[in-house]
Amino acid sequence: MIDVRDNWRILMLVVLCALAAIALFGPIGAGAGEDTSANQTQQFSDPTNLQYGLDLAGGTRVRGQLDGQAAEDVQFERGSGSEIQSTVVSELEGEYDVEPIDVRVRPQLDAIELYRTTEQVPKSEFVAALNEAGVEANENDVRAGVTETSREQAVEVLERRIDETGLGGSSVTTTQSASGEYFIVVEVPGADRTQVEELIGEPGRVQILLASPNGTENATAPETEVLLEENDLLRIPGASPADETSELPYVSIQLTDDAAERFQERMVESGFTDASPGQQCPGLDEGEQPNPDQYCLITVVDGNITSGAGLTAEFASNLEAGNFDGGYRITTGSMDEARALEIDLRAGALPTTLSIESSSFISPSTAQVFKPLALLTAFLAWLSVSLVVYIFYRDVRVAVPMLVTAASEVFLLLGFAAAIGMALDLSHIAGFIAVIGTGLDDLIIMADEILQRRDEVKTGRIFQSRFRKAFWIIGMAAGTTIIAMSPLAVLSLGDLRGFAIVTIVGVLIGVLITRPAYGDVLRKLMLDDVKRK
Repeated sequence: MIDVRDNWRILMLVVLCALAAIALFGPIGAGAGEDTSANQTQQFSDPTNLQYGLDLAGGTRVRGQLDGQAAEDVQFERGSGSEIQSTVVSELEGEYDVEPIDVRVRPQLDAIELYRTTEQVPKSEFVAALNEAGVEANENDVRAGVTETSREQAVEVLERRIDETGLGGSSVTTTQSASGEYFIVVEVPGADRTQVEELIGEPGRVQILLASPNGTENATAPETEVLLEENDLLRIPGASPADETSELPYVSIQLTDDAAERFQERMVESGFTDASPGQQCPGLDEGEQPNPDQYCLITVVDGNITSGAGLTAEFASNLEAGNFDGGYRITTGSMDEARALEIDLRAGALPTTLSIESSSFISPSTAQVFKPLALLTAFLAWLSVSLVVYIFYRDVRVAVPMLVTAASEVFLLLGFAAAIGMALDLSHIAGFIAVIGTGLDDLIIMADEILQRRDEVKTGRIFQSRFRKAFWIIGMAAGTTIIAMSPLAVLSLGDLRGFAIVTIVGVLIGVLITRPAYGDVLRKLMLDDVKRK
């Protein structure tokens, strides 16, 4: 019968290893149950739930910068944001085609953003517009780039976009260059460069425009107004292929109550619901311009027309009768367009365009070579240390538990990576190897402190005193390692961040779980049941 009170640390290690095994091979890992095409190769070749980054799976890394300029640390009244926005827009809309959505006032940051580069809108013109709006600013207050709030928003949108495509193991992070510029880095395993650039390169701003006949003689375009935007959507049930209810693929959306009421009122007031089929556009293909003498509901993505359509007789009757429940369909020319529109609607729009500075692609076949090499490197590191430990102690009872404990530490780390969906790359593998080294160092310290004074350790009280002394040394070393690695884990320093995170988590697992468990093993080896008292 196992004495639970004396061996609870060992039992806890066993339980946690069992949970790690379930996370690695069972149904609770972050990669469990995925069935996306991007991960099919991984699922058939790897029985674990581990996800892999670019180094081990291949894929694309893109680095870009959000277009814009920001006036920071400027003074203005907190409640005047809308007035400032409208004034800046009115000053810049004529010559530079600036829209309200291109200007953001950030009172909490004492900042005003213009989502246009200095090449698109000169800094002097932006400052002049700010001064016209009553904001005291000069060109020294304006810098290229956007605020931290906009960067965080962009990261969230890009993460949602990639998640909607089902590309597992992806990451979106921000980095800062030595010159102070901020960049967004997107890594997508299993995807080619063109696919990623198309996915993230545009803001993805979706609008539904109401086009009405233009009464002006020789008009070339209808009168248009923005009828719906992304904030008006309550749910996006998803894209569907053509069926008996629609001749074209479509995306179903559900409007909010306010948007549904506004939609119904404008459709009736504009005369759209009374228009005959000949007065409505029969359908617009991507890039096609609407007839200036017809009604049309136009879908615009990033300022480009993607589709347009009129109303069915049933839909027009429901709008007239006030029976509109907010359900609406946006038709598209193909299923691919429908899926792309669905992704834009679900993920939301970027605050501004992400200008791609650089991109790189690692072939999956090349990346596959790194997996066995990384595994072999870790195994050789473990085997080398094993031989040194055995030669030093010449006692299998000491060496084997030490090596098993070190291996369990790595196993727990792998379970942790599988549970949270960490995409492993070569920097993480380097962290695992570092954990093996530092872990065995600590275990050797514990063994030396006790085994080298075997004759002095006669009772459990003396053993605990020696163990505490060794553990104090280990704790101080662990604290030093964590403090040294913390800046690397917090700062956006690329691969160094992954190395630091794995090392810190490994050290914590060692200090809190595996080292105490190995202490119980040593006590079992050195003291019989009588001497443990």
